[in-house]
Amino acid sequence: MLSFLRTNLPLSLSPLYQKASFFSLMECSGSNRLMALAHQLRFYKPPSASPDEIEEQTIEVGFQESVTPIPKDPQRFRPKRAAVLVCIFAGDDGDFRVILTKRSSRLSTHSGEVSLPGGKAEEGDKDDGETATREAKEEIGLDPTLVHVVTVLEPFLSKHLLRVIPVIGILRDKKAFKAMPNPAEVEAVFDAPLEMFIKDENRRVEEREWMGEKYLVHFFDYETEKKKYLIWGLTAGILIRAASVVFQRPPAFVEQNPKFRFPKVVNSDTVMH
Repeated sequence: MLSFLRTNLPLSLSPLYQKASFFSLMECSGSNRLMALAHQLRFYKPPSASPDEIEEQTIEVGFQESVTPIPKDPQRFRPKRAAVLVCIFAGDDGDFRVILTKRSSRLSTHSGEVSLPGGKAEEGDKDDGETATREAKEEIGLDPTLVHVVTVLEPFLSKHLLRVIPVIGILRDKKAFKAMPNPAEVEAVFDAPLEMFIKDENRRVEEREWMGEKYLVHFFDYETEKKKYLIWGLTAGILIRAASVVFQRPPAFVEQNPKFRFPKVVNSDTVMH
């Protein structure tokens, strides 16, 4: 279900986001922890491709250490680009929390599943940060001016072979954000503690297989305001990675990062199970 793609294609984040003033984050709900986090993440850079990878793309499933070379053939592998917003804010207890959505049950793909705000890049988007914040505004009414984009993570590959860039942003003023979910796309908007995704609590795994290689899919159970949510697959994988970067420590569980072979023929019906 979950794939991670490392490639020599550049991540897209404009200088406007990269060089945003640290002191402008004084607006971030008065939280010293948020300001320190913003400062920390501004210097984060995704791992660079090795010399061997410059000549070939690499696809990974699960996490960042599992690699399988893919011949550099644009007719065989040219995934479309998308971006999701990992929007972090300080909770009432000072903990870092992330905004999540439950997708509408009427959608044709991933209906009723928990996801991060985001979607496919459009021609007018100048970078991944704009894609993620534009989609967040369309889906949940989050004003892009309330989000301070600080970095991007390594690309992931969705089950439908969509190249997904996680964009980390900090919510400047949580009180100014009033969720307005687009009913055509979103059924509910909620938030969860980011640290839960590196803790071995309320978590289970399922073993899956792709072209003869076994791997683990992680499922996190979460309850808030008497509603239960299941966070799994691509969304869980992105949040595991984001939490590892934010808290600067690996998860307290085994992820199992197997090497995967990529199918020789890729078409609209090719999906990962």
